[in-house]
Amino acid sequence: MSNPIQNRYDFLLVFDVQDGNPNGDPDAGNLPRIDAETGRGLVTDVCLKRKVRNYVQQTQGEKQGYDIFVKEKAILNDSISGAYDKLGINLAKAPEDEKDGKKRIKEGQGQGSEVDKARAQMCQDYYDIRTFGAVMSTGANAGQVRGPVQLTFARSVDPVVTLEHSITRMAVATAAEAEKQGGDNRTMGRKNTIPYGLYVARGFVSAHLAAQTGFNADDLDLLWKALNNMFEHDRSAARGLMTTRKLIVFKHDNALGQASAQSLFDLVAITRKESSKPPRAFDDYQLEIDRAKLPNGVKIIEQ
Repeated sequence: MSNPIQNRYDFLLVFDVQDGNPNGDPDAGNLPRIDAETGRGLVTDVCLKRKVRNYVQQTQGEKQGYDIFVKEKAILNDSISGAYDKLGINLAKAPEDEKDGKKRIKEGQGQGSEVDKARAQMCQDYYDIRTFGAVMSTGANAGQVRGPVQLTFARSVDPVVTLEHSITRMAVATAAEAEKQGGDNRTMGRKNTIPYGLYVARGFVSAHLAAQTGFNADDLDLLWKALNNMFEHDRSAARGLMTTRKLIVFKHDNALGQASAQSLFDLVAITRKESSKPPRAFDDYQLEIDRAKLPNGVKIIEQ
């Protein structure tokens, strides 16, 4: 793999949903997540990272170094143990290096420099660990990794309205239900959607943390592709029509950066063209970037 990235990046992800539920809350009957005080819609960072992981898994397949640690039906402790197996470290015996201890404190668990080696191996093998970080202190123990890429919750530009729809299925699950209905065989249900919502998430890429995980230019390019295309490969009737509308990247000319992330985000204004009617499409909004106030040493990349 190539060398870790040398520049800091901050970015805005603008996406929308039409007639769907972008991120249901399981503690609230899977209703769309909403800020109760402002009425603005929310999409968690966990939801967005899940879609990035799915995109990478779909597009990279079995490519070495691009496996996904947190994936459906994964057994995380087995993956951590696999790193020790690759390194040839026998966790049933005393550590080979006496600096790591003359005996194994807990059988089946790494200690000392073994943990550092396992952590490095996990970063090398798994894209999502290299990108987002992970807690791997369970099982064989590969420590913790703080990822160079971090995301905030996405928040809708305007308050959103949640609609509830009654739906009917022309079938039942059991013979007892059919007998109870006298053969009518209907099942009623409910579906919650948002007519339209334009959301903005903020993201950050740290060159210093990238050096620790090995996050490189190829990984960064894949991240941009994932953010632009992740909704295209994650279609669901429940989620309606979701689309990435804009990815605005601020690239600094060094690792530390030339301005605060918030000052850069403030250069982007998203406003409604007509405040008298509710927005129902991306064309109802206007997005402007105040390039005149862009600090020296920062470049805008629009995708």
